[in-house]
Order: sequence, then C-alpha cells, then structure tokens
Amino acid sequence: MFDLVVRNANLPDGREGVDIAVQSGRIVAVESAIAGAAQTEIDATGRLVTPPFVDPHFHMDATLSLGLPRMNTSGTLLEGIALWGELRPTLTKDALIERALRYCDLAVSQGLLAVRSHIDTSDPRLVTAEALLEVRDMVAPYLTLQLVAFPQDGYYRAPDGVASLSRALDMGLDVVGGIPHFERTMADGTASVEALCRIAADRGLPVDIHCDETDDPMSRHVETLAAQTVRFGLHGRVVGSHLTSMHSMDNYYVSKLIPMMVEAGLHAVANPLINIMLQGRHDTYPKRRGMTRVPELLAAGINVGFGHDCVMDPWYSMGSADMLEVGHMAIHVAQMASITDKRKVFEILTYGNARVMGLEGYGIEAGCHADLVILQARDAVEALRLKANRLTVIRRGKVIAETPARLTALTLAGRPAQVDASGYAPSTK
Repeated sequence: MFDLVVRNANLPDGREGVDIAVQSGRIVAVESAIAGAAQTEIDATGRLVTPPFVDPHFHMDATLSLGLPRMNTSGTLLEGIALWGELRPTLTKDALIERALRYCDLAVSQGLLAVRSHIDTSDPRLVTAEALLEVRDMVAPYLTLQLVAFPQDGYYRAPDGVASLSRALDMGLDVVGGIPHFERTMADGTASVEALCRIAADRGLPVDIHCDETDDPMSRHVETLAAQTVRFGLHGRVVGSHLTSMHSMDNYYVSKLIPMMVEAGLHAVANPLINIMLQGRHDTYPKRRGMTRVPELLAAGINVGFGHDCVMDPWYSMGSADMLEVGHMAIHVAQMASITDKRKVFEILTYGNARVMGLEGYGIEAGCHADLVILQARDAVEALRLKANRLTVIRRGKVIAETPARLTALTLAGRPAQVDASGYAPSTK
C-alpha cells in the first residue's frame, strides 16, 4: 500500500505514461503501470508532471509593497532603490511577515516550492532579517526558503554595512550577498567581493552576488568574483546574479571571461523580467535589452538559473510568482526559439535553479522528495507556451494546492461545447 500514486504522467525528459509511487514523503518508484494500491491515486491523464518550480533570486522583504511610500514613476532601477530607501525606515516586523506569507501562498498556488530571497541588511535594525527568519520557519513545511544577507546600499558604502551583514549572518541567514557595482568606486567594489568571499569561506557558506547589474561594459566585477572563488576554494558555491553588463561587453573580453567563470564553477542567474525592464534606460535606439548572454553561458557548460527577482515592489509593478512567465520572457529575449532551446528553458526553471540553491532530493526519481506539480499541458514546451495552469501541487507526498482545469464554454452553432487551449499544439516529437 503506497501513500500516493500519480498515474499516466508525462515527464519533462520525454517519458510518457509513467506512474510515480510515493511512500513516507519520498518517491519510491517511477515506472509504467505500477502494481498495487495507494491511499490516494491521481490520474494525470497524459499531462506533464514536473518537480516544483524553483526561484533562485527574489526579494521577499520588498514584495507586495507596490505604492509604498509612492509609485516608481520612472520605472528605473535607481528610483526603485531610492524608494526602498524611503520605505525601509518605516518597515515593521509584522508587516514584513504578513506580506511575505501572502507571497508564499501565491508561490505555492503556482507550484513554486523553493525560493532564495535576498534580505536587505543595510538598516542596522535588521528588522528585515528578523522577520524573514521567522517566515522561513513558518513556511518550512511547504516551501524551502533560503535567505541571503544582502547589503543593498553597499557593503562598504552603507555606514553600518560591514557590521550589519556580519550580525545578519550571526542571526542565521544562509548565504553571503553583495552588490559591488553599487559601491562608491570600482576599487571598493573589487575589495567588497574579496571580503565577502573570505567571509563565506570562513563561515562555510555559499555566496550570491548582485554582480554588474548595469549597462556599463566596464563593470567587470564578475571577473573578480571568479578569481576570488578560485582563491578561496568556493567552486560550485558561488552565484553571479544579473550579470547584465555582459550584454554590453565586447566579444573579445567575453571570450576571456566565460572560461574564467567555467574554471571557478560559477552559477549564473539571469532575471529576464527585471533585466529587460530596467536595463537600457539611457539608450535611445538601438536600445539594449540588458539580459546576460544566456545561450553562450549554457554552451560553455555554466549552470544558468532564471529568477523572478521582484513582484509588485518598488522596482517592478508586475509579476505573479509564475516561473513559467519568467521562462516565457527568457525565450523571447534570448531568442531561444527551437524545441531544444525551450526544453532547456524549462530545465533551467526546475533542475537548473535547484542546482543554484543546492537543493537535496530534488527530481523525479526513486529516493527524491515527493514534490510534484501537475500542469495543464502535455509537455514542457507546451507548458511554456501556455504558461500552463497548475492543476495539482504536491509537497512531500501531500496535495497542498489544486486548481480546476482552465476550460472555456462555447455557445457557437456547429462548434464544440468547450475549448481546452492545452489541446491545440501539434506533436513536437
């Protein structure tokens, strides 16, 4: 007797008509026509069953704060930072917790069950860290939340930046963050990367740096990040997030840079929605769109992740916790139009992002956590095209969210009674 069996599932790797058996919160078998009964059986009816979506780059302390203290009228990164600076002194622990929990509810409804959130440590009150540490514990039964100590105003630039980041890590935040391009000088930015990597090495923590989020091709802190990763033996534990300056760098320099990133084992996280909204603001036409060189990084063997970054906050007035929306935008911006490309984008939203976060037991194989999402689409390509409905969300073998299939009733003479958009695509095999 199994706890749960999901039958007739299509998997992201192309397997079809597969059953998934679950016992004690773990997957125990992935086979065709698994014999035996289960306390709960779900018929996936030939739809895609995937591991949950993962967001490796988010700002949960700011989420759902849109309009506080006012709207970002220019829509720029710098006005967003200024707005956050106005809002930050008014933040309360209760308000931070309430907004974060509401966002986690939304995330679960979208099959998003793991998030890495950058937590601003520039305010020495550290109310952001205190609140999100409580949230991390509260949501642990249904959502994995990693917290990055992020000196939004600069590790050296903020008056209490150095001490506040250290205190935040002492409180229990999981990852060392930074923002070298926001320091006063390039030299300070370089020094901050070295200092932050040294801290991570001493504490045995991962590193996740907002790196070169600018249109300036001379912002090259990722070079320093790669070098310091090698110096401190942090291979595989370091993330360069955004990397938008790579969009504007000349090809000769990039031909040197990418092998350095490979040598260091860096992960690279792009944020497609935010990158194309905030970059290129000083351009007329032609206008740069700013997202980093995703196809080139993938071709070099670098693990690439895609983050949502923001949802309804001072930097981004849109967003819905939908990682398929993130992938949908990435396909367009990176011009990853082939069937192979689209499958790779879906893989990034799941396995690639899980590798960024170092998640244990992730996947659909025997021994993995029984964390699954059933989508109203037959395969990964269709899931991205449709930004498919999440029919069922499962955490450790328990159903935690359900959404009815999206069907439209028609009253047209001689036409079908209903339309299911997921049934329209030709075979991609």
